[in-house]
Amino acid sequence: MALLIPLLSAGNFVIGMGAFVVIGILGPLAAEFGVTSADAGFVLTAYALAYAVCSPLGVALTGGLSRRVVLVAGLAVFAAAALLCTLAESFGGLLAARMLAAFGAGLYTPNAAAVAVSIAEPEKRGAALSNVFVGLTLAQVLGVPAGGLIAYAFGWQAAFLVVAGLAVPMLVGLWRILPPALAFQPTRLATLGAALGDRRAMLTVLFTTTFLSAVYVPYTYLGPILTAALGFGGPGIAAALLTFGVGAVVGNLLGGRLSDRIGPRRTLTGLALAQIALMPFLSILPLPVPLVFGLIFLWSVCGWSFLAPQQSLLVSLAPDRAPVILALNAAAIYVGAAAGSALGSGVIAWGGLGSLGLAGSAAGLLALANLALADRVPARA
Repeated sequence: MALLIPLLSAGNFVIGMGAFVVIGILGPLAAEFGVTSADAGFVLTAYALAYAVCSPLGVALTGGLSRRVVLVAGLAVFAAAALLCTLAESFGGLLAARMLAAFGAGLYTPNAAAVAVSIAEPEKRGAALSNVFVGLTLAQVLGVPAGGLIAYAFGWQAAFLVVAGLAVPMLVGLWRILPPALAFQPTRLATLGAALGDRRAMLTVLFTTTFLSAVYVPYTYLGPILTAALGFGGPGIAAALLTFGVGAVVGNLLGGRLSDRIGPRRTLTGLALAQIALMPFLSILPLPVPLVFGLIFLWSVCGWSFLAPQQSLLVSLAPDRAPVILALNAAAIYVGAAAGSALGSGVIAWGGLGSLGLAGSAAGLLALANLALADRVPARA
């Protein structure tokens, strides 16, 4: 069992790289399929929307199966979808493969979190969750920028081939190390219905969407922003994404510790305020390059510190429905990414790339209001 948390985290690394590698390869994808950079962003949007639908339903419908079977099946589907991406002959075919990948990821990530919660002591729940999700954030450090460099050097298909290859040892390890009879909380569609009827829990889940949508307004288009304002090419964009990824890992670990120390709700409030304050600086570029990299790092730390405290808060609100509520929260992550990407595309059309930072900050105000409202609503419908 000592290797279980690191192994679950490694699986999340594969998921994270496959999900977000498109951010670093929007240029090659747009050139390959003859679409604009804004339209290429729908590769992330399609994934996010499919995840939002498939993850809660998939977790509810597989609630009676062994966690080993569900986790291995989810990661296997994700790897197969990555291979299908390399074979796509049209933009529509690529979107379909991405939607299949979202189905696999939607089974894996929330169940990995639920397993971590089930084996951790209550006072260490935040740290356990942050350790499981460190793989997802580490993908921002290594997977996304490496995928971008691979795509520019060998073609965008090579990035997806790497994702599929990395999944193979994770599949073997999960099957060997995960106990087939690991205790877990069975779920069914009625459990999902009960979770959806809990107004406080659902408003809290909505905070994930509003918070991340604010972050993704500028993040999805970070490459084009840096190219337009600072003249960055592939290596510069990869360095910026690497900086963002390092911040994500630091933030993920920091968020779990802060949650255990000062409580999840106060941690989330502080992070929302930090996002509101930081993102406007993206609208006043160019700035000195070292300052820009420092801004990207701090922005990422504050943005990715929310994962563990948010999940700890949700589990405390609905401990009897933890797997489903975590699946809904995981879906909300991708809804937020999709909403932020779509909003960013609209902002570009309206006010240009320079407006994205201000738009993200304005969206952060909505996230802060969302969190305050969730605290004032009765728990049950």
